[in-house]
Amino acid sequence: MSRSVYIETYGCQMNESDTELMYGLLRHEGYRVAERDEDADVILLNTCTVRERAEERIFGRLGWLKSLKAQRPHVILGVTGCMAERMKEGLHQRAPYVDLIVGPDAYRRLPEMIQASIEVDPRDPQIDVRLDRRERYQGLTVDRVPRTSGWLTIQRGCDKFCAYCIVPFVRGRERSLPPTEVVAQAEAMVAQGFKEITLLGQTVSSYYEQGCDFAELLQRVAAVDGLARLRFMSPYPNDFSDRLIDTLASLPQLGAHLHLPMQSGSTAILKDMRRGYSAESFKEKILKIKERLPLWSLTTDVIVGYPGESDADFEATLEMMRELEFDSAFMFQYSEREGTPAARNRPDDVPPEVKGARLQALIALQEEISKARFAAQVGRTLEVLMTGPSRRDPARWIGRSSCFRTVILDGVGLSEGDMVKVKIEGATSHTLFGARG
Repeated sequence: MSRSVYIETYGCQMNESDTELMYGLLRHEGYRVAERDEDADVILLNTCTVRERAEERIFGRLGWLKSLKAQRPHVILGVTGCMAERMKEGLHQRAPYVDLIVGPDAYRRLPEMIQASIEVDPRDPQIDVRLDRRERYQGLTVDRVPRTSGWLTIQRGCDKFCAYCIVPFVRGRERSLPPTEVVAQAEAMVAQGFKEITLLGQTVSSYYEQGCDFAELLQRVAAVDGLARLRFMSPYPNDFSDRLIDTLASLPQLGAHLHLPMQSGSTAILKDMRRGYSAESFKEKILKIKERLPLWSLTTDVIVGYPGESDADFEATLEMMRELEFDSAFMFQYSEREGTPAARNRPDDVPPEVKGARLQALIALQEEISKARFAAQVGRTLEVLMTGPSRRDPARWIGRSSCFRTVILDGVGLSEGDMVKVKIEGATSHTLFGARG
């Protein structure tokens, strides 16, 4: 009788892609996918460690699963991904009932590690957190569950070493798939039924492999027959060249959405963060993109409360957000991560209540901007890729416009993967509402 596996994913799109990879590896070994944790023989938490709050949430979840494991002792419980890499053996000391601790470069060994966990003393966990600069997961046939949209990881690791960021320490140095493999995987995904593919990398615009830069790679993947829409996440400002902007303007298959992390509107803070650009140069780049790609939506990331951030630094961030008018933003309080340059060299000196107040002020400003940006879409007719029924009301269907805005409309006669024209009739700060045009 085959075993079943259930994977719970936390964090970024890269983790979602890695979950697909793990599911594919295990299905290839005969595992079934369980719909619920209580039905699974193997439960894996694919984790994030970017912020301390994410780790505490995972420990809370592990505590709940401990009781499930007590009721079903045969269940194998594992922690994979960035938190496993950062904490290593310390994770087992805090949660001794965990059977597997698997870092992002050890997924090829996952089937044999599960088997070893079944055969050995449960007090002796299987741990593999070795980082491997050669591991690209090249040559694997990822057994993806067919959907409308899918992830394709083209680059792993990061070489930027921003002062606050733990990613290079838990995902290793940057390395990329060869362009021929990227195209082959995209072709395989389209053959499986995927209509939309998102290329993933920690700093995806820095892709360069075998003489092929990211602009050329986009051209090659966009040429895959049958691909309706192509996206990418997340580029790095310094690698976002004029050549890349021109390429985006020339490819109608590209989704008209760009996520470009700003992090702060203060040049002094950006310098301390080791971002490699000034507030002025970032602003200049965004204005150039807006001029060249006027119909694209732009989104960003912002951190408040970074060590040493003054009231003036924060006001500079607010002013930058007012000027650049992003469609939306991911906004966070600074979270000190052990081992990063900022944690080693800078005291976390912005009081929690100040961080919280700044975050709320930033969110309130962005809500106003988003509301206006979304309201400006009313009356337009957009091409929308349908993804499925709404959970709140199955009679209503959800889709994504080319600009990555969520669109809701009547679901009569619609199927997942349909590309339909929708006239926008209403908007909130996060959602568009319309009818087939």
